[in-house]
Amino acid sequence: MEKEKIIITTDSTADIPAKLARKRDIRISPLHVILDGKEFSDGVDVSLKDLFGYYEKTGNLPKTSACSCEEYRAFFEKNLSDGDRLIHFSISSECSCSNANAEAAAEEFGGRVKVIDSRYLSSGQGLIVLKACDLRDEGLSFEDITDASLALTDRVQTSTLIDTTEFLHKGGRCSAVAAVISKILKIHPCVYMKDGKLSVMKKYVGSLTRSIGSYVEDIYAKVPYYDDKRAFITHTGCSEEIVDALVKKVKELYNFKEVIVNEAGATVAVHAGPNAIGFLYIKGENKEQTEAQPVSEKKKINRFVKNLA
Repeated sequence: MEKEKIIITTDSTADIPAKLARKRDIRISPLHVILDGKEFSDGVDVSLKDLFGYYEKTGNLPKTSACSCEEYRAFFEKNLSDGDRLIHFSISSECSCSNANAEAAAEEFGGRVKVIDSRYLSSGQGLIVLKACDLRDEGLSFEDITDASLALTDRVQTSTLIDTTEFLHKGGRCSAVAAVISKILKIHPCVYMKDGKLSVMKKYVGSLTRSIGSYVEDIYAKVPYYDDKRAFITHTGCSEEIVDALVKKVKELYNFKEVIVNEAGATVAVHAGPNAIGFLYIKGENKEQTEAQPVSEKKKINRFVKNLA
């Protein structure tokens, strides 16, 4: 009996580099970015330069929108034309209606399409997609791949160090007072995913470059057990100096077989703002590991930034 051909797809929010997506045969469904009333496709015809240039020019935060049910239906139909079954990984359902729309579209394909809520975004989502590709290429069945992927939806360390809280404020995730104080005191919040939602883990004080070492050390202290297959360092246009500093620190503490450095797509960058940088990997299976929890700052600082989240 001939083996089923399994197609793996995901949203552009997975922030998988285009070259890698082609190599691993990952089909991408782009979300939408709206600039000055015009709609663009994330990862296709809009760049970070376009995004941040628009903000600098207008002071308005670009808008994003999910794919509609009809867009997902057409996307699934097109990709099933050269495969037997399809597994689609969506951005966390807590962050977007993309998952619900994809689920609704999948119902029209009689069980040939399985939609998995990754519970993450950016390369946290991408890590689960790539793990599914590993399993597909090893010859695992559709059912085994979906089961293994679902088991990873609470095992990804997804965090980002934010340079400026201006975009968080514009997006309603940070008060105006906290944004101003953060700028004055050079406070960089570290946001991470927990239960499918964004939370603040810790706030670092000083330059972004100076904060990187402490950021990686704190992540390692909280989640020292890891799958050494791969890690991502994903950023929104950071300088080579900042990226290199994070890569160096990661290699100092960890032993990943592959560290992928890439730029985030426009959909993710709208919320993170410029010069944000994240370190992401799949956690190990050691049962004693602890989930990253918010870490308290000095009381004097907390009085000003307690509304940051």
